[in-house]
Amino acid sequence: MNRIGLTVNGVQVEKTVEDNRRLLDFLREDLQLTGTKEGCSVGECGACTVIMDGKAVCSCLVLAAQCDGATVSTIEALHQDETGRKLQQEFVRHGGVQCGFCTPGVLMSTKALLDKNPRPSDQQIAEALEGNLCRCTGYKPIIKSIKAVLKTE
Repeated sequence: MNRIGLTVNGVQVEKTVEDNRRLLDFLREDLQLTGTKEGCSVGECGACTVIMDGKAVCSCLVLAAQCDGATVSTIEALHQDETGRKLQQEFVRHGGVQCGFCTPGVLMSTKALLDKNPRPSDQQIAEALEGNLCRCTGYKPIIKSIKAVLKTE
């Protein structure tokens, strides 16, 4: 068992977690933040992507104990800033959301990119999304949604 303290979506959290508890399970079960989805459980699909200390990470591959002192943002906090709100609006407007299962991870990967680089190239957008699998959109509406955000900033 490990006692951890971290900031999740701007709120300081202190909990005791088992050594093998994944960040994904900690968020979904312990904190009831169910917007982060479990897809493949092995870091291949990106559905569980969150932002940890400014980087997009697959929460299924991170142990909760590794997050002691970290800052984690989930899809539930995306609305807290202007870029996050614009991303959500443009994904809806341009069809970047279809079945919605991959959407939280795609949005978080995009948010991490835009936080570091508010004017990414097409190549940088593609690289940021390469860990996110989407079976519904063919990625074109996702890219169109992201580019719409870039035009409005």
